[in-house]
Amino acid sequence: MDSSEDVDDYMSMVIMEPTKPEKETSIQRQARKRREAGESLMLARVKSKAEKEADEAAARETALATSLDISNKGFKMMAKFGFKQGDTLGASKDGRAEPINIVMKEDKGGIGLDAEKKRKFREEIEHEAKRVKAEEGEYRERMRSEREERRKEGQLINAQKVAERLDTEVKENGILAEKSDQLPDRQGKCWTSRGSTETLKSMNVLWRGLLRRRLEKEREGRMRYDLAQSRSRLPTYTDPDEDEDDRRAFGREEKWNILEEELEEEDPQLEEFNALPVTERLERLVLYLRDTHHYCFWCKYQYHDASMDGCPGTTEDEHD
Repeated sequence: MDSSEDVDDYMSMVIMEPTKPEKETSIQRQARKRREAGESLMLARVKSKAEKEADEAAARETALATSLDISNKGFKMMAKFGFKQGDTLGASKDGRAEPINIVMKEDKGGIGLDAEKKRKFREEIEHEAKRVKAEEGEYRERMRSEREERRKEGQLINAQKVAERLDTEVKENGILAEKSDQLPDRQGKCWTSRGSTETLKSMNVLWRGLLRRRLEKEREGRMRYDLAQSRSRLPTYTDPDEDEDDRRAFGREEKWNILEEELEEEDPQLEEFNALPVTERLERLVLYLRDTHHYCFWCKYQYHDASMDGCPGTTEDEHD
């Protein structure tokens, strides 16, 4: 073997010219420094409290999910007493099979402070629930009372209309006798006095308020009519074709002037009657209709005599 084949031929070697490194610009240099600074910050950054807590919780869950090593001494001792992995402790099968969950305490309060806070919070919730329930009950009771009050008011007005109609019929027939004009007693007995000119206070106090409201409404209508007419007529204008009915309709009758003055006066007797509860006023009207006209407001029927045979009673409940 020729030894010349193992000798390197240095004469045929090609020697490369060294290349000059590429010159770094200022922009590239700033970018490189920012990149290096960011990498160093990432390596040196301290984890936040939330990240530490998340890592601890993950490690704790991993440890709890890891089953016990059956090869340790404690597990072997328990196995000698009959314990099997997954069973409950003790002879009873109703015991706890899972370990008690760990509750991490992060504040500085005592061990029983959380239980006390929960108890107070539960008491506040129960107290608030009772208060809301009581307010709902009071609201429903108030609404029920208001509805019942409005229903009684409607019945009172209807009874006043019936009493006015029956009294007017008797008065027109000349049967109604002249009696005292005092506030009616428990039975509601009150009679109007007859005369050539009847005043508002001479009317039965049981339905006088209904008549007063009607006259006040008519007065307001006349005032609006007079106001409208005053824009087109002089106050002293007199229509030669106007008859008695027209004068009564327009409020120029002498009787209306008397009632106009009475509407401005106080009526203590009517005020005393209106101050009574609506239930008592209705009761007086119902008894007055029965005693005076043999009329049952609940039956809506006028009987022939005072016995009122067939009427169940004097109250609304007895007619249900």
